[in-house]
Amino acid sequence: MVDFNQRDLSVVQARAGGFVQRVYGRAPGDVIAAGAPLADLLIPEWGGAQAEYLAVRATGDPRLAQAARQRLLLLGMPEALVAAVERTGRQRTTVTVTSPSGGVIRTLGVRAGMTVAQGQTLAEVNGLSTVWLNAAVPEVQASRLRVGQGVEVVFTGFPDERFSGRLSALLPEVSGDSRTLVGRVELANRGGRLRPGMFGQVVFGGGTEETLLVPSEAVIRTGTRTLVMLAEADGRYRAAEVRVGRETGGRTQVLQGLAEGERVVASGQFLIDSEASLAGVAARPLAESAPGPAERVAARRSPAAARRAARPAAPAEPPPVPDHTGHGGAH
Repeated sequence: MVDFNQRDLSVVQARAGGFVQRVYGRAPGDVIAAGAPLADLLIPEWGGAQAEYLAVRATGDPRLAQAARQRLLLLGMPEALVAAVERTGRQRTTVTVTSPSGGVIRTLGVRAGMTVAQGQTLAEVNGLSTVWLNAAVPEVQASRLRVGQGVEVVFTGFPDERFSGRLSALLPEVSGDSRTLVGRVELANRGGRLRPGMFGQVVFGGGTEETLLVPSEAVIRTGTRTLVMLAEADGRYRAAEVRVGRETGGRTQVLQGLAEGERVVASGQFLIDSEASLAGVAARPLAESAPGPAERVAARRSPAAARRAARPAAPAEPPPVPDHTGHGGAH
């Protein structure tokens, strides 16, 4: 889901205590430009310091005048206000508070007639030049992502367009319910078309790799080891221990334990495994075989058919592991 870029947040505070003389009809949610006025503040304590500066300046002593001017800046007066006092020779105790950046007003805490203290937050303005998209990434695929990699996003509101961005952060916390991490994608927001709350589909870019895949249903997890059932040439079956990796689209990556040309049983393997355990047949250890860069997907069959034979899967040029496609989720 699209969210504000929290790094592009400006906080407007009162530089000195005073009173709100005027507000400019702003409200939270308004989009304003940089320099837009927010409120006029009357700050009485600035009047005495300005009068002192004008008196010292009239003496013609540049060192004393510079020290008095520096005092005005330390009291929080903007450079433009000090220059206006020098130009007019008159005290100016009313200052217009403006927004330092353009964007949307997130909070606004000034009302006409209210008293403000030094350092009090008057408004928060969030820029819209860039936005964040918080994407829900399954924890099993998070290891494939790298901060800084390219990302493409398709939004529901703009189905015919692809927006390019980059993965700026992969947050460390895993959601207990969905078992996902939050991938923070930063997107340029030209024209302000991307609005917080919009949903989009994310495609993380990256290279492809050759790997060995088997149907996920062919993998037997006993709790202490992971097995597949091999169909041997003489019609017998043998358990083989494997080390698996990622799982996607009903297929599981085999990192170690299978080699190209071996046939695996994709259905009825639990019955076969039970009989093999009763017969005392040990599983082939990992050290006896290593995977080759090919994909073998055994045909599905009933347990009875699986007991007769396992149809061999011809070695084929492996397809690339698909890039993760996630949906932005609210976090």
